Amino acid sequence: MDSTRNLFKAMAAAFVVAAIVLVAFVMPAEYGVDPIGVGRALGLTAISAPALAPIPPPQGETLAPVALVALYPGQYKFDAREIVLGPYEYVEFKYHLAKGATMLFSWRADGDVMHDFHGDPEGAPADVAQSFDAAPRRQADGSFTAPFAGIHGWYWENPGGDAVTVRLHTAGFYSNGHQFNSDRTRHTHEVRALDTISADN
Repeated sequence: MDSTRNLFKAMAAAFVVAAIVLVAFVMPAEYGVDPIGVGRALGLTAISAPALAPIPPPQGETLAPVALVALYPGQYKFDAREIVLGPYEYVEFKYHLAKGATMLFSWRADGDVMHDFHGDPEGAPADVAQSFDAAPRRQADGSFTAPFAGIHGWYWENPGGDAVTVRLHTAGFYSNGHQFNSDRTRHTHEVRALDTISADN
């Protein structure tokens, strides 16, 4: 009889312990139910909280930053151009950037060129432009953040009698490229998005 009584006592004690564990630890951690407050005190209710949903990227049509870390509502683009300037020819090559949008650039010329990096404000008369860098250069590597919406880029002129090749590489939050030639023709160039790059490249 004593052994049976002890067995029942042990079973009752185990049941009580199991109930305490269930109420104090399992329910807060698994189901977020915390009737006696132990789960909150021990931080167990956070385990049952659903995972935070990922924040969607910014939405909109304008490629301008929307936060201090410069999140944009679209992919950055990249472009590469090789422009040959005949004797005494000039070309302007510009990209459209929203106010605050950033572009990285690198260009090289294999001969002397007259150079002016400038921007034309959107909606302003054709003869209104703001120059940002007109120093004599054969190459430049840098970045540019547009102080106003418009087309921004380079004017290169070949002052000599031999052809000069300019190679330009850019990446940033711009839209189409615009080329203005010395024969007064104008061309619009498409730029590429990140998803056009092969994973093998």
